[in-house]
Amino acid sequence: MTSSPAGSGLWVRRFHPAPAATRRLVCFPHAGGSASFYFPVSAQLTGRVDVLAIQYPGRQDRRTEPCAGSIGELADGVFEALRPWVGLPLTFFGHSMGALVAYEVASRFERSGLLIEHLFVSGRRGPAVTRRESVHLLDDDGIVAEVRALSGTEEEVLADDELLRMVLPALRSDYRAVETYRGDPDTVLECPITALTGDSDPRTTVDEAREWKGHTSAAFDLKVFRGGHFYLTSRPAEVTAVLVDHFTDIVPLG
Repeated sequence: MTSSPAGSGLWVRRFHPAPAATRRLVCFPHAGGSASFYFPVSAQLTGRVDVLAIQYPGRQDRRTEPCAGSIGELADGVFEALRPWVGLPLTFFGHSMGALVAYEVASRFERSGLLIEHLFVSGRRGPAVTRRESVHLLDDDGIVAEVRALSGTEEEVLADDELLRMVLPALRSDYRAVETYRGDPDTVLECPITALTGDSDPRTTVDEAREWKGHTSAAFDLKVFRGGHFYLTSRPAEVTAVLVDHFTDIVPLG
């Protein structure tokens, strides 16, 4: 992993530098997740795609930092951190909470006159679709039960009390940020959007994922996979193939 440009080192991880890259993919983790979740994606796309993974405060090497209080606060930090990386066309991929952060960062880019190439949003309903959710108000056992039900955290972490105590503050903070988020129904991006979802995701129905269509003035596509909220961990080759297809002109499939 190489160092990041000045000012972005806290936020950006670059596991497989690609000096000859002509495109750049930025990956946004889910609630409680970290940049390392996207290490396999970075490894698969090693070559002429420069893959960056976002590291939110309050976890792993940033665990001593306060967690962000809202999606907007996260988006502000990521936006500033990514400004030095605009030398190549940017594509965003975000899963669950990461989809909202990626969308808000893309919106900040456009308001600043900087366009991204494409936005991939995974495992998340359209930003203006709301549900009454209050996981962040549960006790620790309740939050652990929720995470275990979604199969998004490795079981050894949930079974290790010391590790669990380290990740719970970030989990609770992330759930609070997601559950109090209210997207602007009138915000429409200029970049194309591709929504990806599992067909049995308890957090996002296929129709709710389709609501992303109203947030782009460009092309929209919806891809449905077999699986639940973390369908992408059980079908990594299929998800990576979607990204590879996006970069077909520079990364030959197979």
